[in-house]
Amino acid sequence: MINQVTLVGRLTRDPDLRYTPDGKAVSNITLAVNRHYKNASGEIEADFVHCILWGKTAENTSNYCKKGSVLGVTGRIQTRNYDNHEGKRVYVTEVVAEGVRFLSTKPTGTRENQQASQSSRQPETVPPAPPQREELPFA
Repeated sequence: MINQVTLVGRLTRDPDLRYTPDGKAVSNITLAVNRHYKNASGEIEADFVHCILWGKTAENTSNYCKKGSVLGVTGRIQTRNYDNHEGKRVYVTEVVAEGVRFLSTKPTGTRENQQASQSSRQPETVPPAPPQREELPFA
């Protein structure tokens, strides 16, 4: 049997890193994955796929990714169910990640370091406009 999925999408929120009682890192993320076609009003719709990350993958994703980061996730589909507080059975389908690729530009450090450096950074100067075609000596 084959149970394999590959997704590329954007994080809908910052990853939340937690630890199980026995010390394993776990993170739940949601990826917004665009569909390959437009709807009747000409807009591209997206699917929101819940993923579970474990161990070092969960820790690295939490440290180096934030809302809007583009991730490539490979893994397997898993289904489960439980009874909620009202006694209704709830069915959940999610992806258990086996590999994650960071596809956004590389951050300069952890999320905390990025926030500290952004708050202390001086405004960047805008480079001068490139010369017009008539000004180029080799055109």
